[in-house]
Amino acid sequence: MDPQWNDSLPIYRQLRDRVVAMILEGVLKEGDPLPSVRSVAADFRVNPLTVLKGYQQLVDEQLVEKRRGRGMFVSSDGLVNAGRNAARPLISFMICAAWPAWAARRYVPPRV
Repeated sequence: MDPQWNDSLPIYRQLRDRVVAMILEGVLKEGDPLPSVRSVAADFRVNPLTVLKGYQQLVDEQLVEKRRGRGMFVSSDGLVNAGRNAARPLISFMICAAWPAWAARRYVPPRV
């Protein structure tokens, strides 16, 4: 992961997005462990609570699973859930962008 941060999004969200991208690209596969919260915090010089918040979002979205005393691992449905979650904003954007053109083509003026 590249330690460049974008000021427009919270760091925990950027961490979450990077892990999702790694799952989608096949860098992280089912059962692979995520780096520990402490190691990510130290490597990127961020607060461990920030990393934990990003990781917790992944758990909430069922992309990774916590194993007490062992760490966090990509869940068996991680790739499916990552694809589903990544596609939602794109689908919403496509629908919003295409709606006016689609509606204009479907409009039939009333007969006079």
